[in-house]
Amino acid sequence: MTDLLRTRPATTPAMLAVFDDDATIAHALAFEAALARAQATEGVISGELARAIVDACTSTAIGAAELAEEAALAGTLAIPLVARLRASLGGDAKNAVHKGATSQDVADTVLMLQARAATALLLTDLDRIVDALGRLAMHHAETPAVGRTLLQDAVPVAFGLRIAHWMVGVADAAERLRRDVEDNARIQLGGAAGTRAGLGGAGLAVASHMAEELGLAASEPWHARRIGIAAIGTSLAIAIGAIGKMARDLALLSQNSVGEAREPAVAGRGGSSAMAHKRNPTGCQIALSAALRAPGLAATLLVGLPQEEERGLGGWQAEGPVLADLFLLAAGAAEAMASVAEALEIDEDAIARNLANAGIGTDIGESAAIVRALVSRHEG
Repeated sequence: MTDLLRTRPATTPAMLAVFDDDATIAHALAFEAALARAQATEGVISGELARAIVDACTSTAIGAAELAEEAALAGTLAIPLVARLRASLGGDAKNAVHKGATSQDVADTVLMLQARAATALLLTDLDRIVDALGRLAMHHAETPAVGRTLLQDAVPVAFGLRIAHWMVGVADAAERLRRDVEDNARIQLGGAAGTRAGLGGAGLAVASHMAEELGLAASEPWHARRIGIAAIGTSLAIAIGAIGKMARDLALLSQNSVGEAREPAVAGRGGSSAMAHKRNPTGCQIALSAALRAPGLAATLLVGLPQEEERGLGGWQAEGPVLADLFLLAAGAAEAMASVAEALEIDEDAIARNLANAGIGTDIGESAAIVRALVSRHEG
């Protein structure tokens, strides 16, 4: 059973794959294999035991549906997964699996691995939006258009000025996300209470080896210090909101009575089941739907910051699904609006006609200079 009819319209297949069951299990097994190799390097366990554990991680078949049922009972994915690994091993190797680690170490590390992979995908589409909007902004840097404030005609602006502001909003959000993931996608290895007990004093070295192998930043344990998760989540919500700003404006500009810009015509997109003449801004719809959902999801991460003592109850367990949903929504919004930006239809005749009908003149002030400054800021 899947829920693609609910999830796929709001996101992309590539982002769904980052967070699907197979990817989650693969990351959890990669954690256990990296842990064993790192411990062997530091002499915590023997190389022979590490090789046996790594072989088990690569050869043990784990069905997602059955594992999910057991995780629902156990309260964490790690307990039944580690039990399967131990069942496939014997003797000392069985006891060496997961040595010095705890369930939250696995969950947090898996989430950070997924966050890093998801961010790489997302930034590609955010950069597409920025590049396309930069070109459009420069092309229309001196195109007089009706400026609108409080949803009423105001004074003229360059049509490109509006686009340049969309561009900088998305570019700034992308940079914030890039920085927050770089700073906070860290290895988690603390053991039962964040002390790295049972690792013979080699905990820092073991964690560092694991971080290097898995492509994460090295870190001290951060079990109950969830600021990094909240930072990534709020950056995602901000990026979704920045994309939503562009989508809101385009939806208004594409109204029949305005007609200054339209989404590109794409077969199968934007139609109506009841009105054949309609051309709906479906890309904007995807982005705006995401922008409505994102703030509540980000708020959940903020509510979870005051976690209890060394490891919390219920707080960090809520974060994984929420962060995944934010990435899924961001991916859907970014991909939709990147495609829109790259082939956006701008009707200069409609822009000129609306400006003439408004009777507000053509003085766009320093619009062109502001556009150039905003675009060069991104290029620089």
